[in-house]
Parts: sequence; C-alpha cells; structure tokens
Amino acid sequence: MRYQGELAEGVLVRRYKRFLADVALPHGVVAAHVPNSGAMRGCSEPGSRCRVSHAASPRRRLSWTLEQVFAGPVAVGVNTLRANALALEALTTGVIALPGLGAGWQVRREVRLPSGSRIDLQLTDPRGPYWVEVKNVTWVEAGTALFPDAVTLRGARHVTELARRLGAGERAAIVYVVQRQDAVRLRAAAQVDAAFAAALATARAAGLVEVAVEVAVTAEGLAPHRPLPVVA
Repeated sequence: MRYQGELAEGVLVRRYKRFLADVALPHGVVAAHVPNSGAMRGCSEPGSRCRVSHAASPRRRLSWTLEQVFAGPVAVGVNTLRANALALEALTTGVIALPGLGAGWQVRREVRLPSGSRIDLQLTDPRGPYWVEVKNVTWVEAGTALFPDAVTLRGARHVTELARRLGAGERAAIVYVVQRQDAVRLRAAAQVDAAFAAALATARAAGLVEVAVEVAVTAEGLAPHRPLPVVA
C-alpha cells in the first residue's frame, strides 16, 4: 500500500480531543486529524518525530492526517483506517493465512449482522462465510505487541458477535495488524480491558482463529511483512 503523495515530516506538538493533533512542520504548526480512537500508548509523546499526509478537499475540515509517529527509532502506523486494506493485502499475498479458508474466496466489507453490529470482513468460500474482525495494533512493550491499548466496548461486542457466529457453526477470526516492526509476538492486554479479555477467552473456547501480521512502515507506504505468533 503506497501513500498517495509524499508524506510531510514533522514533530508532534500534542494530541488532544482524541482525534486531533498539532504538528510542527517546516512552514509552521498545523492541525491534523488523528484517525485512531485508542490511547496510542508509547507513540503519542509530544516532541516525537511524525509524518502526515495532505489531501486538500472542500469536504474536509482538516487537510492534514497523522499517519505515523516514531517511538524512538521505530516508525508506527497510527492510521487505523488503513488496517482493513492491509489485512486483505496480507491474505491475498499469502503473508498470512486463515486455517480452512478455501481458494477463490470472495470478500464483502462492513457486513451488518442481524444484531445490528458490523463485522469488518466477510470472506466466503465454498464452505460458507468466514467472519473476520481486524484490529490495528500500535503498542509494543519488550517485544510484545499488545491489544487493546484502551478499554474498547465496541471491540468486546464484536468478539462476542464472532463467538455467536462460531456457535452457529460458521468460522470466525481476528486479524491483528501490527503497524510497526519491533515485536516478536502478540497477546491480549487483559490488564487494560478485562471485559475484552473475557470475551476473547469465550470466543477462543468456541474456536476463534487469531492471526497477526507485522507491517513494514516507511515514508513511501505500508506493506505486510511477516506473521507474528499470537500467545495467550
């Protein structure tokens, strides 16, 4: 996945109101949209090197978007809106695989379930649907990628929906998209969100598949690089 246009290098001045950031660029400080609802632990420190994209449009309130923040020397992709496309790219290129998913599968995005919840991806092969939730991961501690980095009621609800699909005899998975290259494994951060961890344990017992993919983050773009093991 290549960025449309060159990213601008800057310094993160502050993140505020969750979805806003001030970024110092060579020509001055700009306000940027932050497409990330998480806490961005370890990658939102004022003074951090960062990269922003620019898209001038009369329909946009802010023309700048925060794409990457550096955690020390490590570039971290913080734009969660790119995670679904990265997960699909990883699956179609064979960087990761879902057990039991047959060849020639078709994809539908943001599929609404009878409960009203939306699941990120519905992959369909001759055996039927394979429900996939995609989670963007930016937090790494001591080589372990951790999710979530904040309480996520929506995330717990989606995992519960996946467990229901498994109970109905269908298949379900979570794909964790780790947008940085300094992790060697991934695990759930039960210390951050006990409800999410409990929902995950229930879904795992029902047969939930979990796969994680490391993404190479550069100034030119994002590329699924290798699978990472998911540990309990």
